[in-house]
Amino acid sequence: MKLQKLCFLAQGWNLGLLNRQLFSEDFEAWANGPVAYALFDRHRGKYTVSSWSGNPATLDHQERIVVDAVLRNYGALTGLQLSEITHEAGSPWARTRIACGVREGQSSNSTIPKNIIRDYYADKLIVTNAGSNHSATQRPH
Repeated sequence: MKLQKLCFLAQGWNLGLLNRQLFSEDFEAWANGPVAYALFDRHRGKYTVSSWSGNPATLDHQERIVVDAVLRNYGALTGLQLSEITHEAGSPWARTRIACGVREGQSSNSTIPKNIIRDYYADKLIVTNAGSNHSATQRPH
């Protein structure tokens, strides 16, 4: 669970910050949160990650910064804590499930659209300047 959530957060922040994906696989709005099926299938039934299929050398400098920041900010959290983050009201996972009419706890393999993921994380970047009437936004689109 933790690996899925960290990958989702890395993909989300990369889309929100850089307007490009880290990897091409889609996430689906499963009952227990966003899941990339290929990653799930590779690690099904395993409680530790013993082999990696990706190559970190293919990340550019900006992508490495994003991935490192995700690991620094979220890496100490448990899978359940990360699940709470990805299940927040208004999150891409929650929005997709609502849009598809999926009830709480119900199975779903609906794809979470990358533009919804991108917009959600880009919106988290909006910083309001205290004491001024403008906000500093640099929203990639």
